[in-house]
Amino acid sequence: MPGTSRPPGDAHGLVSALMRRLAARGVAGDAGEVAAPAADSTDCAQGQTPSPPRLIDLCAVWDPGVFLPAAGWKRASGFARRRLNEAETLNSVQEAQLEQLETARPRRPGSRERGPELRMARQQPPPWVHTAFLLCLLSLSGAIEIPMDLSQPPTITKQSVKDHIVDPRDNILIECEAKGNPAPSFHWTRNSRFFNIAKDPRVSMRRRSGTLVIDFRSGGRPEEYEGEYQCFARNKFGTALSNRIRLQVSKSPLWPKENLDPVVVQEGAPLTLQCNPPPGLPSPVIFWMSSSMEPITQDKRVSQGHNGDLYFSNVMLQDMQTDYSCNARFHFTHTIQQKNAFTLKVLTNNPYNDSSLRNHPDMYSARGVAERTPSFMYPQGTASSQMVLRGMDLVLECIASGVPTPDIAWYKKGGDLPSDKAKFENFNKALRITNVSEEDSGEYFCLASNKMGSIRHTISVRVKAAPYWLDEPKNLILAPGEDGRLVCRANGNPKPTVQWMVNGEPLQSAPPNPNREVAGDTIIFRDTQISSRAVYQCNTSNEHGYLLANAFVSVLDVPPRMLSPRNQLIRVILYNRTRLDCPFFGSPIPTLRWFKNGQGSNLDGGNYHVYENGSLEIKMIRKEDQGIYTCVATNILGKAENQVRLEVKDPTRIYRMPEDQVAKRGTTVQLECRVKHDPSLKLTVSWLKDDEPLYIGNRMKKEDDSLTIFGVAERDQGSYTCVASTELDQDLAKAHLTVLGRPDRPRDLELTDLAERSVRLTWIPGDDNNSPITDYVVQFEEDQFQPGVWHDHSKFPGSVNSAVLQLSPYVNYQFRVIAINEVGSSHPSLPSERYRTSGAPPESNPTDVKGEGTRKNNMEITWTPMNATSAFGPNLRYIVKWRRRETRETWNNVTVWGSRYVVGQTPVYVPYEIRVQAENDFGKGPEPDTVIGYSGEDLPSAPRRFRVRQPNLETINLEWDHPEHPNGILTGYILKYVPFNGTKLGKQIVENFSPNQTKFTMQRADPVSRYRFTLSARTQVGSGEAVTEESPAPPNEAYTNNQADIATQGWFIGLMCAIALLVLILLIVCFIKRSRGGKYPVREKKDVPLGPEDPKEEDGSFDYSDEDNKPLQGSQTSLDGTIKQQESDDSLVDYGEGGEGQFNEDGSFIGQYTVKKDKEETEGNESSEATSPVNAIYSLA
Repeated sequence: MPGTSRPPGDAHGLVSALMRRLAARGVAGDAGEVAAPAADSTDCAQGQTPSPPRLIDLCAVWDPGVFLPAAGWKRASGFARRRLNEAETLNSVQEAQLEQLETARPRRPGSRERGPELRMARQQPPPWVHTAFLLCLLSLSGAIEIPMDLSQPPTITKQSVKDHIVDPRDNILIECEAKGNPAPSFHWTRNSRFFNIAKDPRVSMRRRSGTLVIDFRSGGRPEEYEGEYQCFARNKFGTALSNRIRLQVSKSPLWPKENLDPVVVQEGAPLTLQCNPPPGLPSPVIFWMSSSMEPITQDKRVSQGHNGDLYFSNVMLQDMQTDYSCNARFHFTHTIQQKNAFTLKVLTNNPYNDSSLRNHPDMYSARGVAERTPSFMYPQGTASSQMVLRGMDLVLECIASGVPTPDIAWYKKGGDLPSDKAKFENFNKALRITNVSEEDSGEYFCLASNKMGSIRHTISVRVKAAPYWLDEPKNLILAPGEDGRLVCRANGNPKPTVQWMVNGEPLQSAPPNPNREVAGDTIIFRDTQISSRAVYQCNTSNEHGYLLANAFVSVLDVPPRMLSPRNQLIRVILYNRTRLDCPFFGSPIPTLRWFKNGQGSNLDGGNYHVYENGSLEIKMIRKEDQGIYTCVATNILGKAENQVRLEVKDPTRIYRMPEDQVAKRGTTVQLECRVKHDPSLKLTVSWLKDDEPLYIGNRMKKEDDSLTIFGVAERDQGSYTCVASTELDQDLAKAHLTVLGRPDRPRDLELTDLAERSVRLTWIPGDDNNSPITDYVVQFEEDQFQPGVWHDHSKFPGSVNSAVLQLSPYVNYQFRVIAINEVGSSHPSLPSERYRTSGAPPESNPTDVKGEGTRKNNMEITWTPMNATSAFGPNLRYIVKWRRRETRETWNNVTVWGSRYVVGQTPVYVPYEIRVQAENDFGKGPEPDTVIGYSGEDLPSAPRRFRVRQPNLETINLEWDHPEHPNGILTGYILKYVPFNGTKLGKQIVENFSPNQTKFTMQRADPVSRYRFTLSARTQVGSGEAVTEESPAPPNEAYTNNQADIATQGWFIGLMCAIALLVLILLIVCFIKRSRGGKYPVREKKDVPLGPEDPKEEDGSFDYSDEDNKPLQGSQTSLDGTIKQQESDDSLVDYGEGGEGQFNEDGSFIGQYTVKKDKEETEGNESSEATSPVNAIYSLA
């Protein structure tokens, strides 16, 4: 029966009672996306909440399953959404269904198998789920909500914190809000006395609220209103109280003025600079800086304690380089107070602050500081104790002095440190344990140690507790005649006391009530009546604090009523566990039953479970569970009902998930995310990077099923989560993108093991950016010969970060390190400190010594100058010596500061012996090697014995000997030749030969032309004197040449003209003779027939001739009637223009007479007779 008490140990009874009380609550526990019918167009998923205000429905969390309503989902944080999604569990049918979905997802080589992981996550909810379930039970046992249209006592809904600190520059606001029906009125007490607001013009109360506003715009001091305030909210059914609110005004006092003398301390001694900030409210934040506002560098040797003091485990000489000022920052005023700065004066045995000694492996001994065992600077002694309140943070601190600086380690006696709550701070000098509980009490000790020894300090920790609730009283709603109880149970250390009040007055002074019985921390009500309505207060307190709770008793006769909208639409995902809520109210508490699709049987058992609060749980949603569900609430005063329509949707699943990828910087990466979802739901695909919303910049392209990243950079590395969500559910798939980049630069270079010719260089590697470092390149720079220019010194494997470097004398070294991986090289590290080595005589001489002439009467001696690492000392110079080779004359010498020297007045191309020796202020280098050089070159003489031979008409052979005086190194020969035929010249051809070549064979272009050859030798100065020869003449070439030469003479031309005239006269005589002596028979074509022997021409004409016209013996007649000489005799026809001789009917010769050039002339006279006009005459005779 509602209101019946249960034994404290009966947990099941407590839960049952809470469940029965839940029916009176007005909180709707949605089990999906809740929507009214289409006519109302009301949808909780859109943020419209027709029922009274609700929280995220943690009561939807049960073990082993989780379901989050859509309305709560939209309000939940991203973290909560992810957690709830991870904790969703399935029974065996769900697992089988999920296996089918996972099996249907295509897998590619190298893809990560996520199915089992998802199932495991769903089968094994994280521990926080059980916490959520407990929160659900607490919410079921929370304050009972009565509909606001029903009469009810006041309830405090909002109030200021117990310790209320305000900014003096602002108006003061003390909050107090309450609800009730009728609306409550408010009044305040200050320091336990009635606070009359009407008498103070600065104080006012907000309308329909109890919030106090104290206005200082017209003046006044906020400090005058400090004190303890309490708010009272009252209506006719009772009075509710707020906490006692302690009002304090923030303070940020100025630092007292003081003159601080320099602090004198011996090097190696411990030192504490005290801060002692002025007391502020709240306490200020302390930090140390120099007077120039530069932060003080802290490490395990120098650090700030939690009390604000600055501790030096041992003082070093470099600590004098700055001053030290304590600063206090006050929260409310946002001001910083700075204390006058401390200056240090360090007494030392080694006044030289050599920076290189800071990195010395035994820095203290190098500086003459005595080593000593550790001792504690804070806390003092070997043991101390500390008290902490439950739920607060415990901070234990140990600061030790010593040389070398001690290391601190922490331990707990009889057990281990709580790993989930413990962390180390301030270079291991502080141990912080968060959210302390009673189990954290005990003995802790810190161990300070260095190579000289160790000490320890024990801290005994006691955990006390301000009161905390075990069972906070809740509102009690009863029907007339019902029984009930209010329970106020709290714990603390020491044990808190419990005081009951009613309507703000002690229960002892209230009018007696026979229906009420007080039994310690419980008030029992029997046979309650309307007159029993009141507000009860439970105040439990100890020396560390107090708790105050209000709980009203309301006696009502109310028939059942439904508190949620009618005909809701609830959409759920297939195979999920869900719950249908039917919030109702009534007094006495009604009973609730569920029906589906109008069926008469009550839904309970099997796949359904009805909780005592009336909620219907469906353990696994199936398609056949879709339908209309009706809830009916009944008590003795009547009944009420409501309907819920349930729709089942397919789940959202990512069937092709993004895969882990490794990409080089600058490449393109594509992450796939293909989704299957219920088509009636709107799908949204979004991406997270490292669990935060991904900003899609101009280097990224988001499509429905993929995300593409162009030009991948190091900042793109991380986990990418594809979130496919609808109004009801979501699915997530995660992949990790690893970006291979160039390594980060090495840092913190240190020089140790300083020796005369070596030093150890140590560095801290930078991040390899996912590509292992393969090599380190150490570079150096010196400031004498090439300042600012870096040179490679050595290369080391990527597995080392310390190396011994071999050094040269008299170099002021500075080093840097470059890391290399497969992607590329890092930026160079910051340079190390400089280190100068001592000087020495040179151990080598300059290289690449040469002697070459730049003119024919000099020799320039050059060499490669020595660099900074081979100079070995100041004033590097060179001793240059030379003499003629094989003459045994004395050495000439000169001292040179550069890298060249010119010897003048030398013979042409004479060998010299040359030596160049290095020298500095520490001495000379080793004896140098002798190098052979030559003086300047000149043009060579002509090649000797140049010979031209022609073995046949096709080739010509050339041979020659080297010049008698080369005057240098021969670089080659130049041959120029040109063909000629008489006075006619052909194109000149140039051939270049190597200096060792002395033969050349030329192929003739034709067998007639001759060639003229010009040959010269060449040095680097140029080509010398040339020699010319011609090719021999062919055997018949003499006649041709003579004929060509006679043909150009005047007398020959005249003779030939006379012969031509004579021939012409003879021809004329011959023609005349023929015309007179020849007879030609004429036949008429039509009168006389032709005989068979008569020749007939092709055109029908006839050839009339007599015997005189027959060819001469030795000649032959061609087909066209021309006459040709058998051998070498010419005919008249040969002199015709067209090559033919034709005659008219009268026998006269037609044609012009020319001299035809006989081709045979160029080939030699093959006939025994010479061609002449006389032959032509003989042929006609």
